[in-house]
Amino acid sequence: MGIKQSLLIELEKETASTRKMLEVLSDEHLDWRPHEKSMSLTRLATHTVEMTNLATEVIARDTFNFEIDFKGHKFSKVQEIIQFLDEGYERNCAAIERSRDEDWLSEFELKSGDYVIAKMPKVGAVRFLVFNHVYHHRGQLTVYLRLLGLPVPGLYGPSADDRMK
Repeated sequence: MGIKQSLLIELEKETASTRKMLEVLSDEHLDWRPHEKSMSLTRLATHTVEMTNLATEVIARDTFNFEIDFKGHKFSKVQEIIQFLDEGYERNCAAIERSRDEDWLSEFELKSGDYVIAKMPKVGAVRFLVFNHVYHHRGQLTVYLRLLGLPVPGLYGPSADDRMK
């Protein structure tokens, strides 16, 4: 199995897990935040999907500069965020399918203005900067769900809520 086949499997499984999280949400909860310094539920869910969709950018570019290349998204409905995830998934899959294994070893640089956040081979950038970042924020989403009294879906096996059904 090559690099792209491995990444496609992970992308499929993890996108499905993120979708399960989003499907629990209701539009009425989107402005909620657990603390004044915390992101709103809308911003956290959107950012989680934005990071997932960044995989296409890592594959297509040698450099991504947040100050220049990032276009923040604003949604007012859960279904819009889910649609954004689904569309990004299709773009990510297509970009990975078009890649060659040797492309994954070329260097990628993530910047914010002149500041270099990270510089590494593209395969590492997708794993570290995209997937791991998504897992972190998706974990935050599980806490938001729990605090709102919403069921937390099992992502890697049944959750306590799944076992209570």
